Amino acid sequence: MTTSAMAQANTLPKDVEELRLPLASKTIPLVVERYQGVSQGLSNKLLSESNELTMTEMVANEGQRLWQQAVRDVQSGHTDDRALYWSRLTMRASLKSQPAGFNISGWQREILVSAIEKSSRGFSDIDFKSDSRIKILLTGFDPFFLDQEIGQSNPSGVTALALDGYTFNVNGKKAQIETVMIPVRFADFDHGIIESLLTPIYRDNSVDMIFTVSMGREQFDIERFPSRNRSAAAPDNLNVLTGASKTNPIAPLLNNKTLNGPEFVEFSLPIAAMQQVKGNWQVNDNHQVSTISGGQFDAKSINELQNVISVEGSGGGYLSNEISYRSILLMQQFNRSLPVGHIHTPKVKGHDAEMENEIVEQIKAMIAAAAATL
Repeated sequence: MTTSAMAQANTLPKDVEELRLPLASKTIPLVVERYQGVSQGLSNKLLSESNELTMTEMVANEGQRLWQQAVRDVQSGHTDDRALYWSRLTMRASLKSQPAGFNISGWQREILVSAIEKSSRGFSDIDFKSDSRIKILLTGFDPFFLDQEIGQSNPSGVTALALDGYTFNVNGKKAQIETVMIPVRFADFDHGIIESLLTPIYRDNSVDMIFTVSMGREQFDIERFPSRNRSAAAPDNLNVLTGASKTNPIAPLLNNKTLNGPEFVEFSLPIAAMQQVKGNWQVNDNHQVSTISGGQFDAKSINELQNVISVEGSGGGYLSNEISYRSILLMQQFNRSLPVGHIHTPKVKGHDAEMENEIVEQIKAMIAAAAATL
């Protein structure tokens, strides 16, 4: 085998998300190139690294640097989550193919891609201060449906960046929010990304509230009854279709086995307090669900949802419903009792900084109202 053929054999193919980069660079160049200094820094350091262990640490550090840069950017008034998403993909693509300071193998590249994924999503950056009395975890999502709109933003991602490390006082106690960004990929959920994030938190009882956030409909919907099954016939960011539909709901996996749990669970958020918040949008306590036998209806209580097969939870049949289901189910399995639930934000077309700012402000007020009930 020639040297160039060997080098080629040691590279990894780009995935569907990374293959969108050329179109994104052409359509929204200023967004894609915003953190070019960070991604270029990673490329330069990769070339000078000759040790596998220090290389993995370096990559994780660069991912964390990207996350912290995006957080600073949003918190200083640049209301845009997209540069983080596209820069992560740029860095992933270079880790998959770029020469390093030694002959790096394909499996070593996979470790580096995993390192950049975790650290650039804030997973390595959850840091509650010792004087924070009320600890709140919030998750946002990457932009999605990018084949329909390559410039799409996600207000839940903006919220995660805007509120990471945010502190406020409530009833004389200091409250702190820490955030992470979740990928819009079925495989990550099936491999237990939510459980690996939340297991140590529930085990150690280390937070007081958990909000999962995603982009939804016209108003704010707080999703009362998440369901186990997937039913959305929509692709994820890798253009994977699960085969699920409203007539053929499918349970997700957890570590290669069917996720085991009831068909529906119920949120534990202080909804009445959250609905008192005034803002541009109504805050709905959404009870809408769908089952095989009953179709779509407004469920009055969790008891109504026994002995049925779920099609859609209040949050739908896609990953926003699923993140809520998994986080509540895991809390129940740990026998914990804390406010956990899902906020669907109003939907944004493309990117709208002013609207997304207003969404963040209303979520901030809702969280403060919820924290005041503790």
